[in-house]
Amino acid sequence: MSTFFTDTVNVMNRELKPVWREPMAVVFAMIQPLVFLGLFAPLLPEMASGSALQWFVPGIVAMTALMGASFTGSNLMEEMQSGSHERQLVSPLGRPALLVGRALKEVVPMLMQVAIIVAVVTPFSFDLHLAGVLAAAAVLSLFSIGIGALSFALALASKGEDWMFWTVQQTLLFPTLLTAGVLLPMAGAPRWLEVVSTLNPMTYVVDAVRALFAGTFPVDVVAQGVAGAAAVAALGLWVGVRAMRRSS
Repeated sequence: MSTFFTDTVNVMNRELKPVWREPMAVVFAMIQPLVFLGLFAPLLPEMASGSALQWFVPGIVAMTALMGASFTGSNLMEEMQSGSHERQLVSPLGRPALLVGRALKEVVPMLMQVAIIVAVVTPFSFDLHLAGVLAAAAVLSLFSIGIGALSFALALASKGEDWMFWTVQQTLLFPTLLTAGVLLPMAGAPRWLEVVSTLNPMTYVVDAVRALFAGTFPVDVVAQGVAGAAAVAALGLWVGVRAMRRSS
């Protein structure tokens, strides 16, 4: 376990070096979420409970976490094509650590992006509940680890075929976002969409994040969000570690 922990930390530190060297890359990745905020937020009607931003911003934060983590497999594909990945496989580092370290690294850019979004919207009729935001960030961290691990597993399964990675990633990304109620509420949706939404773990993550951003702590909603994020993390790490062990 000590070797696994040490290897995981080493891999995570290695993966974080580009983030520390080029922090502006995290800012550039925020262009799409900020465009969504700028274009969609003015169209939202005021809610009885307050500003529509209280409902919309948590969804954008969850969307940012999903999109950022789901794109990370492309970095691994570049390493596979350059031969860097193969050199790591024959290094003394354990293969599970190669996957887990990469997945844990996804938490840092996600937290930076959450901080940027909150800083941007707070002056515009958004009530900041810092404790709730921090709790929501913890839930999203768990979710990002799982999505990142699944993205790496997809990159390994694609075996250098870029088109396969991007086809699967894009095919799954937007249905996951839409059925989770990120941009539009699922209330009043057709029955089949409601069923799909209930089967989507991200639905419960988004509901929990919205409740926490509002400064409330409904135990059942938050517990379901944590369970959904934990399920994604467990599945992602299990699939990712298996794929890494079989990688060649």
